[in-house]
Amino acid sequence: MTSGRMSRYGAPRRELDAIVESLGEPRYRAAQIHEGLWGLRRPLDDLTNVPKRVREQLAERLPLDLVPVLERRGDHDLTTKWLWQVAGGDQVETVLMRTADRATVCVSSQAGCAMACTFCATGQAGFERHLTAAEIVEQVVRAQHASPQRVGNVVFMGMGEPLANLDEVEPALERLHTDLGLSARHLTVSTVGIVPGIERLTRFPLPVTLAISLHAPDDALRDSLVPLNRRYPIADVLDAARGYVEAKGRRVTFEYACISGVNDHPHQADALAGRLAGFPGGAHVNLIPLNPTAGYRGDAPGAGRIATFADRLTARGITATVRRNRGTDIDAACGQLRTRTAVPVDLRDSSP
Repeated sequence: MTSGRMSRYGAPRRELDAIVESLGEPRYRAAQIHEGLWGLRRPLDDLTNVPKRVREQLAERLPLDLVPVLERRGDHDLTTKWLWQVAGGDQVETVLMRTADRATVCVSSQAGCAMACTFCATGQAGFERHLTAAEIVEQVVRAQHASPQRVGNVVFMGMGEPLANLDEVEPALERLHTDLGLSARHLTVSTVGIVPGIERLTRFPLPVTLAISLHAPDDALRDSLVPLNRRYPIADVLDAARGYVEAKGRRVTFEYACISGVNDHPHQADALAGRLAGFPGGAHVNLIPLNPTAGYRGDAPGAGRIATFADRLTARGITATVRRNRGTDIDAACGQLRTRTAVPVDLRDSSP
């Protein structure tokens, strides 16, 4: 974790008020700064209605948490991926995905991941530490600074298992909703199936969208792809997901990484449809062509094979979509850029 210092996107409003007052500024100045940083989503240096002296002092008192290591752009500049260094020297990734009229940010919730999913670059690298709420929120804000479109969606699908870090993820969700003004329905939390975490998120006040990384229709195969399945098998995960739907009235999405010759057979589509038949609110399966990683010898199926899989689900009443992978040319799948890049950064200068 960080050293306990207050950071720019971790300081509560009362702390900002206190700092501005200690600088001898009028009370309205704190409101200006808060509106600029959160309402207008602008960098501190761009708040020209605030005296430069105040901005410089505030930058020193409330430094940034993320130090840029590397930035890559792809998909005709519509996808941007950052590798950041955080306190302690760990590195995390953030992806900005834009269209003509909107933007989505994919954030990391941990440096590394302990879930050890066999085909995931982050899981192959192991767990380092939880990110703080401030570090999570700052990823969204820094991505917004680079986007002409207003960020309207945030997905917790980057590095780490969000439900293993709910002590920080929940306050991050609250801040994204309250201070950045993002709709709870446009905040998506993905999990490989930590049942107690799903149950805790069910009690969380905000009706965020839940996505469950399923990846297999049966326990035997899922045990080999997602080791956590040995603790929380598919039936238990689906029971917890049903509880979430009943409490929140929100449809759950099931993520399914399609791996050629492993989980993409027609009979596996039928088995998956059988598992999800009658799911409350209707089951939605998001089929994701496997992103290649150095540590897993697997490939994505051809487009026709994935389409056939989707058609078999649809024929059995399951809504199925095929995700178009963004940023494969810039290693945009979670963990890939960090795995292929090892660049130390001096954290002493972390508050531009």
